[in-house]
Amino acid sequence: MFKRNQVEEAIAIVLEGATEPSDELRTRIKRLLDTDRALGRNKRSADPEVASYAFYSVEAPGRGSENWFSDYEAFALLTGLRLMRHGWPQGFAVAALRRVKSDLALHHGRILQQDPAVLFDQKLISQQAKPGDLVFTNADPVFLAILPSDRDDRSYPNRAVVCRGQTQLVPLFREQDAWTAFELVNSAHALSDALEKTAPRKRGRASE
Repeated sequence: MFKRNQVEEAIAIVLEGATEPSDELRTRIKRLLDTDRALGRNKRSADPEVASYAFYSVEAPGRGSENWFSDYEAFALLTGLRLMRHGWPQGFAVAALRRVKSDLALHHGRILQQDPAVLFDQKLISQQAKPGDLVFTNADPVFLAILPSDRDDRSYPNRAVVCRGQTQLVPLFREQDAWTAFELVNSAHALSDALEKTAPRKRGRASE
């Protein structure tokens, strides 16, 4: 488990190339967490957007409480920030990550078990490439695909799907006219490496 300061610092390394997160980054993280907390959850619901939190494994801590996050929850926050960088509001990011949480957590665990020396072997990647393939910098890409709803509104919680490899992604784009997709493997390993470089600090005014 990681304290909030560690998660903020690790995300800053990945997104901003700095060990100290900017005020804007802290604010965006706070908005994601506040939105997730405010929505609450109903564990009995069959709707994944209602049944589970996006960034918490158990009940969300109240305001003023110390925040602890698993490596997956830190990764979910990073992914939420990537969605927001592409123009979707925090409400959409939270809804999408709640919807795919079960699949995404399984893939995240599997991704971190893969040997980086093999996963990022550029010679192997070149050997695997086929004419017409999309170009990636890892040998086993995983994607978060955002699929359009019947409303042309980016604030509406469109469907989100996790795809492993181009064999799952490309047909989805052709059949469902997916708006966009985010490759996840590189960011998962980058964040894991960054988290190892952080240390917990006592809670202060800069974090909640």
